[in-house]
Amino acid sequence: MFSHVVLGANDIAEAKRFYDAILGVVGAPEGVIDAAGRLVYSHGGSRFLLTRPLNGAPATGANGGTLGFAMDSPEQADAWHAAGLAHGGTAIEDPPGYRHPPIGKVYLAYLRDPSGNKLCARHLVAAG
Repeated sequence: MFSHVVLGANDIAEAKRFYDAILGVVGAPEGVIDAAGRLVYSHGGSRFLLTRPLNGAPATGANGGTLGFAMDSPEQADAWHAAGLAHGGTAIEDPPGYRHPPIGKVYLAYLRDPSGNKLCARHLVAAG
């Protein structure tokens, strides 16, 4: 459904340190800064970019918005969360753990990146 996602960042070097760490956990290669100064990640047929806002205003987290990253296991979600905390992220919401929404049992971990964007690591537990 999605070809790419773009988030705002106030400091591209800081964003690179943070996202290289958390996306490395899921096997993504290091991000590349393109000629326009955007930080670009390519993995699994998708692209994820971070950029300074084009209007010159500061980047802020989307109020009510969350970007979710698929995880292969609860352990991978925990490693993602730990990498984020070690590289400038902030823990938010409940601690990483199992939740029971209507879609079935999931394991979730939430962070805010250094620019305030809300992120979630999600492992959907197989019905069993």
